[in-house]
Amino acid sequence: MTASSTRNAHVGWLPYLVAATFFMEYLDTTVIATALPQMAHSFGVGPNSLSLGMTAYMLALAIFIPASGWVADRCGARTVFFSAIGVFTAASVLCGLSQNVVEFTAARVLQGMGGAMMVPVGRLIVVRSTGKSRMMQAISTITWPAIAAPVVGPPVGGFITTYASWRWIFLLNVPFGLAAMAVALALVPNLRGTERKPLDLVGLLLSGLTLTAILYGAELASQPGTNPWLAGAVVLAGLLMGVVAFQHAKHHPHPLTDVSTLKIPTFSVTVVTGSFTRIGIGAVPYLMPLLFQVGFGLSAFRSGLLLLASALGNLGMKALTTRILRRYGFRMVSIVDVTVAGVFIIACGLLTPNVPLALVLLVVFVYGVARSMQFSTLATLAYADVAQPQMSAASTLWSAAAQMTIGLGIAFGAVSLRVAAFIGGETTGHAFTLDDFRLAFLFAGMLTLVSVIGYMGLARDAGQSIGGGSRASENPAKGCSHHRNL
Repeated sequence: MTASSTRNAHVGWLPYLVAATFFMEYLDTTVIATALPQMAHSFGVGPNSLSLGMTAYMLALAIFIPASGWVADRCGARTVFFSAIGVFTAASVLCGLSQNVVEFTAARVLQGMGGAMMVPVGRLIVVRSTGKSRMMQAISTITWPAIAAPVVGPPVGGFITTYASWRWIFLLNVPFGLAAMAVALALVPNLRGTERKPLDLVGLLLSGLTLTAILYGAELASQPGTNPWLAGAVVLAGLLMGVVAFQHAKHHPHPLTDVSTLKIPTFSVTVVTGSFTRIGIGAVPYLMPLLFQVGFGLSAFRSGLLLLASALGNLGMKALTTRILRRYGFRMVSIVDVTVAGVFIIACGLLTPNVPLALVLLVVFVYGVARSMQFSTLATLAYADVAQPQMSAASTLWSAAAQMTIGLGIAFGAVSLRVAAFIGGETTGHAFTLDDFRLAFLFAGMLTLVSVIGYMGLARDAGQSIGGGSRASENPAKGCSHHRNL
């Protein structure tokens, strides 16, 4: 009994360990944008030259995330998770010690390899080790870093680069990484797959090319001065490659990316419909700082203070997420929350310097609340009906979709702003007006609202297996029986 209690206590701590490593990875990604000018000055180049380092990181993620599930099944989840943290931490040191763009880009590729294994394998560890009755709370815990980091990151990055050096953005990962490695050895079970499957090298190549082309094309489209037709052609090539990769996965006996998980309605909605939602909502962290600094003429510091209202909404919602889902169910919450998110994204574009500060803070705060609620809802519902043998495949596919939509959200915001400026007669894409921001937020809000259609197709009792929905909470006897069966 003592051993069982100890094991349960270890499992209870796993979501917090995984959340800590997620926060380290997500924060590291988001703070770099504010440090680019100082980094460029150190390397003796223009800020645009450093975009290669940011792109290289995203491409490394795109290439290696699809292999994460196979590697974890073959080598053991603890081994891979521990090694991934070590690679990410070592690469952080190399980033902090870089003396030129080439060294920095190479270090970012290595860091991307570590992140590609750390995030999806960490999520896999949690979903495999957690019973259905506690799944909602566990997923809620590991989701908050992805919600909070894009909002908290810019102010943190600005503080570090202003009062210290950009190198500390990376070097501060060392003590956290070492601590996480020690805890991982003590708490994480070395779970493996039930069968040893051969590596699908063709699938790895196709999935890597698909994600790389889509992300790179979106990055090209977001850059002023680039040929939009070329960017569109690269994205189209990526989509066509994705069709080939999908067909390959359907007919391969042991596919690297098992697309059969998309036959599960709840999982499919979180991947397909959820991607459109995440892109629309994810455009705002890119657009909002620019609105406050370029459109309102505020300093980076004051802009960061306004963004804290979104962070408060993000974090404050975490305490209520589980209770709301248990009371109203995933379908109702998704429909209402995405509608609120879309409306308030559009409202962000209607803000002007003359709007009372209290109203600005309210709009930003409600957006943060809706963002937090929907991201947690998607991350939790994804595994509601996935059987244990499919957990690895589902985690890999979901992680690839989630990571890709982070990059596409930023790119969509940049492209929307560029299109808005073109409509307004600005062809260079460098001078933005409040009207440009109004259109850009409108595009992001409309994309978010359109995704509501997908959630309407959910069953009314979707997610009840993990406690979602009022009927589950109204029948405690059934719930107790379910817990006992677990």
